[in-house]
Amino acid sequence: MASPKSEVLVDANVILRYLLKDHEEFFKKAERIFDEAFSGKVKVEIPQTVLAEVVYVLEKLYKVKREEIARVLCELLKVKTVSIKDKDVVLQALDLYHRKNMDFIGALLCAYGKKKNVLSFDKDVQKCLKAN
Repeated sequence: MASPKSEVLVDANVILRYLLKDHEEFFKKAERIFDEAFSGKVKVEIPQTVLAEVVYVLEKLYKVKREEIARVLCELLKVKTVSIKDKDVVLQALDLYHRKNMDFIGALLCAYGKKKNVLSFDKDVQKCLKAN
């Protein structure tokens, strides 16, 4: 079992500073944590709500294209020492978010639709679920 010090739960700002490199001090701290994760020294956990916030901020505030958001976040999540609940579903959701031009939460619900019964009144989600 890993010790508590070897696991780090990160918030959206840590991920954003790491990806955007827009604040030197915070970027260096975020980079250190992710470098330690990439080398297997620590495990980084990202809550799904945090990832949703990252997607929203990158798209709406920073005007990053969906394709780039999906590519970078998939790359980050594919690292073994970066964990997120239902990683396979989240990776599928990022693909749907990019390919089907859905908002990320809708894409996440649609991706969950392959494993669970999902009820949504959102027309895009309903259409996506029918296509599954």
